[in-house]
Amino acid sequence: MSHVVAIQDQVEAAVQAALSQVLPAELAGTDPVVRRSDRADYQSNGVLPAAKNLGLPAASVAIDVAKELIESGLPTLGSGPGFLNITVPAPTVWRQVAARLAAKDLGITPTRHGERTVIDYSAPNVAKEMHVGHLRSTIIGDTLARVLTHLGATVVRQNHVGDWGTQFGMLIQFIDEHPEQTWQGEASMSALDALYRAARAEFDKDPDFADRSRARVVALQSGDAATLATWRELVAESEAAFQAVYDRLGILLTLDDADGESRYNADLPGVVDELVARGIAVDSGGALCAFTDGVVGPDGDPVPLIVRKKDGGFGYAATDLATLRLRVDEYRATRILYVVDARQALHFRMVFDVARRAGWLPDNVDATHVPFGTVLGADGKPFKTRDGGTVRLTDLLDQAVARARAELAKKDHDLSPEEFEHIAQAAGIGAVKYADLSNTRTKDYVFDVDRMVALNGNTGVYLQYAHARVRSILRKAADVGIPADRPVDPDLPLHPAERALALTLDELAATLDDVAGTLEPHRLCGYLFGLARAYTEFYEQCPVLRADDDGVRANRLALCELTGRTLATGLDLLGIVAPDRM
Repeated sequence: MSHVVAIQDQVEAAVQAALSQVLPAELAGTDPVVRRSDRADYQSNGVLPAAKNLGLPAASVAIDVAKELIESGLPTLGSGPGFLNITVPAPTVWRQVAARLAAKDLGITPTRHGERTVIDYSAPNVAKEMHVGHLRSTIIGDTLARVLTHLGATVVRQNHVGDWGTQFGMLIQFIDEHPEQTWQGEASMSALDALYRAARAEFDKDPDFADRSRARVVALQSGDAATLATWRELVAESEAAFQAVYDRLGILLTLDDADGESRYNADLPGVVDELVARGIAVDSGGALCAFTDGVVGPDGDPVPLIVRKKDGGFGYAATDLATLRLRVDEYRATRILYVVDARQALHFRMVFDVARRAGWLPDNVDATHVPFGTVLGADGKPFKTRDGGTVRLTDLLDQAVARARAELAKKDHDLSPEEFEHIAQAAGIGAVKYADLSNTRTKDYVFDVDRMVALNGNTGVYLQYAHARVRSILRKAADVGIPADRPVDPDLPLHPAERALALTLDELAATLDDVAGTLEPHRLCGYLFGLARAYTEFYEQCPVLRADDDGVRANRLALCELTGRTLATGLDLLGIVAPDRM
C-alpha cells in the first residue's frame, strides 16, 4: 500500500530541520508547532519558546529560521514576535493531489496497525423493541469501529445483549399463564414489548406471581427444557428484529457479534469467588461488594459495587467483570471501549478499578468508557412520545425518511421512482446519523427532524448533495469526451480556492487520527462540512468544464475526483450512504 505524507507533516519536518540548524543542540528538538493559518497556508509558533530559552529576541531567531526555510523552498514571512507564516509552493500542492489520487485508500497511513480493539456498543434487550435510547450507542460505536478498522486496527465488535436475568423468568411465566396472548406474527416485537409491560405490572402488584416468576428464573438457570425453549424463541425473534434495524441504519453489527449476558452465566460464581479470595469483595449487609478508594456517596459513605446480591443473584458488575476478563484473555484486546451513556460513568470507573486489582485488566490494556449525552425532545427533556412513552427507533427513522422524501420532492430531478425512494431512505437515515454524530459526543442534543434534513447548513443531506454535485461534474466531463486520465500538471499556478480545497483534502488522515485518539466522531463531521464548503467556494470561483485551458481543466477535474473520493470515504466511515445522484 502506498502511503502519502501529509503536507503539514512535510512542513513540520522542514521547520524542525531549520530549527536544528539555528538552535543549539540542546534545543534542536523544539516543537515547531505548525498549524493552518488564515494569513498563509501554515503558521509555525515554535520559535517563540525557543528564543525565550535562549534569552534572545524572538524576531531575530525567526529571521534565521525563515532564511533556512526559504533556502529549502518554502516561502516564509515573519509575523509578530517569532511567528512564521509559510506558503507551500504550487508544485508541491499539485503533486500532493496527484499522489493522493494515485494511492490506494487516498494514501492514508494505517497508524493503528497492530492494535486489537474490542468495542462494546448498542446492547438492546431481548423482548423489547429498540428505542431512541439505543440510537447513540449504536451509531457512535459503529463509527468508531469503522474509523479504527480503516486505520489498521483489528476491531472486535461486541453487542452485549440483555438476554438473561429475572425479567425473563417474569416474561416466560406470564406467557405460560396467558396462552391467549400470542406474540408470534408480523408485529411480534410490538406484541412482546406489550407482554413485557403487562408482565412487569403483574410482577409488581401480585406477590404470588412474583414468586412464580422467581421460580421460573431458577428453572431457566437450571436448564429446564420447556423454559429454555421459550427463552430461545424470544431470543431468536428479538435478534431478527434487531438485525432489521441494524440493516436499515447501515450498522456493521451482525448475529456473529452478539455477546449476550447469558454467555457469562456459568462464569459468575467463579468471578465472585476469586474476588472474595483476593479480599476485593467483602460482605456488606448480606451482599458481596467491592469498593473503590475515593468513591463515596453524598453522605460520605463508600459506594458499593455489588457483585452478588443478598438473594444470591449476581449484579451487572459481575457480568461486566466476566466480560472484561474474556475480552482480555480470549480476544487479546489491547484496547476495550464501552460506548455506554454517561450515567454509567461511576459504574465503569469501579469495574475497571476492581478488574485492575484482580489482575484481569493488565496495565498494558486500555479500558475506556466512551460516554454520551441524551437525545432530547423540543421541550429540552428526554425524547418521549406524546403519552410519555419511549420512542421506538423504527418510528424515529420513519419520521426522518418521510421528511427527507418531502424535501427531495421539492427539487427538480429525473430520478426513477425506485431511485428516488432509495435516495430518500439514504437521506433520511443519513440525516439522523449525522445529526447525532456531528454533536459533541458528551453533550445532549435536540432531535429536530426539520433541521436534520435541511439541504443547507451542517447536515448529512448537505454533504450528500456535495458528493452528488461532484459526481455530476465528472459524469458531464465523460459525456463530452474530456479524458479522465490526463495527469496533473504541477507547473500550473494555484487559484486561492484551489489551494484552500487541496490543503483541506490533505487533512483527512490527520482528522481520522484525531477521531481515533479522542473517540469523538464530531471531529470527522466538522472536517467533512469544512471540505464541502471549500468545494463550494472552488466550484463557484473556478470553472471546471468551461476552463479555458486543457491543463487547468485537467487539474480541476483532479480536484473534483479527489473531493468526491474523500467525501465518499468520510461519509462511509460515518456509516452514511454517499449517493452519486440526488
